[in-house]
Amino acid sequence: MYKCSKGNKKIKRMFVKKIFLILFISLLSSLYSSTSLGNTILVLGDSISAAYGIKPEQGWVNLLDEKLTQEGFKDYRVINASVSGNTTGDGLARLPPLLQKFKPSIVIIELGGNDGLRGYPIKLMENNLKRIIALSQKSEAKILLAGMEIPPNYGLRYTNAFRQGFVNVVKGIRANEQVFSFLPFMLKDVGTNPRLMQQDGIHPTAEAQIKLLDNVWPYLKPLL
Repeated sequence: MYKCSKGNKKIKRMFVKKIFLILFISLLSSLYSSTSLGNTILVLGDSISAAYGIKPEQGWVNLLDEKLTQEGFKDYRVINASVSGNTTGDGLARLPPLLQKFKPSIVIIELGGNDGLRGYPIKLMENNLKRIIALSQKSEAKILLAGMEIPPNYGLRYTNAFRQGFVNVVKGIRANEQVFSFLPFMLKDVGTNPRLMQQDGIHPTAEAQIKLLDNVWPYLKPLL
């Protein structure tokens, strides 16, 4: 029977160790790629960002993905975690697993409209938004908060208080424009234009999506 010499045994052990090392590195690389998506933009929104009433590829979030490539930010990817009908409370409940899974470098928060339409207390919306921002910042993500307004038929007092709610949230945040940005009104020059709104008067049309992106971009770019 053939017997390995001491030299051959040593070479064999080194070979086996090398194979195990390669397999270990490959496993780590696989795990890293599956948990870290690099420069990821997470959009936490409601129907405005979920492309309600139009094709998903027509929505402003999908257009943002294309815009990033055109502007030279090819290392960014966009994850649209928007759900029609979501309130700030819904977004807060959904956020932790999203942060853990995608590890975003930027979180775009487009929530609050449904809180207002349902007449929820403004303070509740403020607290939810503050907690969403705090969780995102704790995960080392930069923040873009997109403000919203509600129709005037809800009464001047409530509509003013709703608008001020976003301002109050921003006042409580100590951050420079490199880590936090605030877009006062997501639907600027859209919500007041009937030709850019669907028949329900709440959701923008497909033609309006590029305008929504134009509203977002100047506030997002400094965070990139």
